[in-house]
Amino acid sequence: MNFLLTFPTTCAAVYLLRKPIKRWPVVFYLCAIALDTLYLVSGFIVLPRWLWGILVELVQRCELALALFAIVMLIGCLDSTSRLHRRLSPIRGELSIIAWILAMSHVTVYAVSYLPRLLSTNNLDENIVVSMAVALILLALLTVLGITSLNVVKRIMTATTWNRAQRLSYVFFGLVFCHLAFILAPAALHGGIAAQRSLLVYTALFGAYTILRIAKAIGNGHARRQPRVTQVHQPDCLFDPDEKATA
Repeated sequence: MNFLLTFPTTCAAVYLLRKPIKRWPVVFYLCAIALDTLYLVSGFIVLPRWLWGILVELVQRCELALALFAIVMLIGCLDSTSRLHRRLSPIRGELSIIAWILAMSHVTVYAVSYLPRLLSTNNLDENIVVSMAVALILLALLTVLGITSLNVVKRIMTATTWNRAQRLSYVFFGLVFCHLAFILAPAALHGGIAAQRSLLVYTALFGAYTILRIAKAIGNGHARRQPRVTQVHQPDCLFDPDEKATA
């Protein structure tokens, strides 16, 4: 349920910090790395309880990375001519890289915890096995999407190749929901109130994205059938591969 607080707070922070993020992205990348590092070393040092609680929610449970990924995807659902899209679209690449960095510590911790168990025993819960299999696919997709988000990589890729790589973001986002569902479903089915509420929140978020994305795709389809003179070409941004990218 803490995601209900994390997501709107992250949305507000992204909007207010959009200009600094665009102007000094490396500063935010370093902040994400610092947050990851603090979380990873917290297993060896004693931190104040309040700080540890924040790290668990934002980093260990990957809530901050998920919030950033959701923002990146939802920006792609906005009307390309809207003021909000024009203000936030230029930082989609930077936001995705920050989310990528934050997600890697989550991946590292759970990989260290679960992979030895997967390799050493066959007596694991089926949901855990499926969830870890999905997580491995997510890691591969996350690596591809993260690398192709870097400007130095985008410059050496053709627009067609870059767009094809970025179409994987739809698969990635869908599998994130599958991963969450497999993790939460057992507790939710056994009456766990927190798991049920979390699953409801995530279902609402991913469901809203799906509806908005389909609506935009239908709208784009109608626009393409209009006379060519009435169409206005909008350059693409990261994670919105339906239009030609301009690297």
